[in-house]
Amino acid sequence: MRNDIAFKKIGREYINLMGSTIIEGDSYVAMQKLADTSVQCVVTSPPYWGLRDYGIEGQIGLEVQLQQYINNLLAIFREVKRVLADDGVLWVNIGDGYTSGNRGYRAPDKKNPARAMSVRPDTPGGLKPKDLLGVPWRLAFALQSDGWYLRSDIIWNKPNAMPESVKDRPSRAHEYIFMLTKSEKYYYDYAAIKENTRNRRSVWNVNTTPFPEAHFATFPPALIEPCVIAGSRPNDYILDPFFGSGTVGEVAHLNNRRFVGIELNPEYIAIAQKRLYPLSAEIIRLAGA
Repeated sequence: MRNDIAFKKIGREYINLMGSTIIEGDSYVAMQKLADTSVQCVVTSPPYWGLRDYGIEGQIGLEVQLQQYINNLLAIFREVKRVLADDGVLWVNIGDGYTSGNRGYRAPDKKNPARAMSVRPDTPGGLKPKDLLGVPWRLAFALQSDGWYLRSDIIWNKPNAMPESVKDRPSRAHEYIFMLTKSEKYYYDYAAIKENTRNRRSVWNVNTTPFPEAHFATFPPALIEPCVIAGSRPNDYILDPFFGSGTVGEVAHLNNRRFVGIELNPEYIAIAQKRLYPLSAEIIRLAGA
């Protein structure tokens, strides 16, 4: 069944959500076209700072300063808070990295060629070469200071984590998912994601799963599903302001939820559209996208 979407371009008028929707454009700009409290749950993974170059103007993650990156995400998540229902939940997956040592590039790794970069931000002030950046907690505390309730830090343990060519520290095999809310009271269906009749623990063992059409690693559906199921009801809207190849949309659809995905890169829009066929989610291209 085709979803009908109305989009008004005058003033502060909003997209009239009538079904699952993909918006091509800048996340901050696109969310200004969404009405207050129009989505129930947000599941997203912003680009990590200094780790990937997606080759598109306006991308997040290659800011010169780490604090600029945090500030850009804060601005986007303020819009997220506005469009999120008062009893809604935000789930943010965010990875960490190490200082560049001011090299300005990152060499390829024999076991992970995609890590190579021709441009890389300098080491932030106050940090040293080889320091762990601590980006996840810097973002989590910034969101907390900005008014979000920081409810849980979840460890995504990767049993099949990519090897690292390091001999002076343990190889990283985890990332963080932060559960945040805009209100003290919120919707959370703990019973729907129980593990062996007990409340779900804060360490989730989920293998990474390659998606061949995407250039970089994608969200595993098994990581997203508990967030969607616990944080929303059937037919609710799930928002992902960094939609990428569309995994959040796929999981939402398979669990009888609708979705709104925002993505800057038209290449990833095409991948998501193909992946979600024959769902026929409407695609809206903002001016300048």
